[in-house]
Amino acid sequence: MRMEQESKNFTPVGSIQETFFLDGPHSRWKELVFIFDVLREFVYGFRKLHFIGPSVTVFGSARFTENHPYYELARNIGSAIVRLGFTVITGGGPGIMEAANRGAKEAGGRSIGCNIIYPENKNPINTLTNG
Repeated sequence: MRMEQESKNFTPVGSIQETFFLDGPHSRWKELVFIFDVLREFVYGFRKLHFIGPSVTVFGSARFTENHPYYELARNIGSAIVRLGFTVITGGGPGIMEAANRGAKEAGGRSIGCNIIYPENKNPINTLTNG
């Protein structure tokens, strides 16, 4: 619930703000206001990541399924990362990212997915402790 409330503060895809930005150049004042809005979103993101402590980011394909050997390997890696005292961070998507987050969650550690707003409105995977 808290994440849903926080995500409402940011510009959704197809919004008036996005359309305005894509229309082209505007007055210097409007461009300055836009820059500060973007800066506010960056500061918000960096502050969220600042307080998670030591962490390891896992990158990987979203196309591997649960029955692929790389999925199981990523799951084991996520679990091992947590046992070493780190938080696992991924893009919050399926495949390798889901496997690493799943391994971390199953090992009792923190699992964070850093999602962006997609035009397809994809939802984060359910193996995250923080989305």
